[in-house]
Amino acid sequence: MQVNDTPPDESNAAPEATEPVEVIAESAPAEGRAPSFEDALRQAELKAAEHHDAWLRAKAETENVRRRAQEDIAKAARFAIERFARELLAVRDSLEIALATDTQSVDSLRAGSEVTLKQLVAAFEKSALKEVNPLGEKFDPNLHQAISVVESEQEPNTVVTVLQKGYLLAERVLRPAMVVVAKAKA
Repeated sequence: MQVNDTPPDESNAAPEATEPVEVIAESAPAEGRAPSFEDALRQAELKAAEHHDAWLRAKAETENVRRRAQEDIAKAARFAIERFARELLAVRDSLEIALATDTQSVDSLRAGSEVTLKQLVAAFEKSALKEVNPLGEKFDPNLHQAISVVESEQEPNTVVTVLQKGYLLAERVLRPAMVVVAKAKA
């Protein structure tokens, strides 16, 4: 488009408009004037696009958090026993040393077994593995498994004999204690 600085020829000039022409801004309504339907629609579309973008970002972030959590759970499950296994290596080493000795006496075997048992108990304690030995205690079906019931001088429902000790892992029953329970004499 070229700009012509010369005055237009009056014979070719367009007739002057007798009425003023009002120009309306497309994006914003004039002051004191209600927004037109098109303006309101544009504003709503812009807000909808902003909200959609924010939703997509939140959805992606949530997916990333979920994926990271699954990876952390998988790693925790894979390496959960690592500390306990490391503690048991000392117990195994002690047992192998005891078996490798050619000159074994009853006293040396007993002493070696006691040291090995102490190592095992220490490994259990470090791993929150607790022994359940309920001899003389009240029978608790959450911690004990009754193998039989016998008449006894002891109070009814008390543990008379422990056939196999139970174990708790962080206050959860890993293995219930197998016990014989007292009943009242007939």
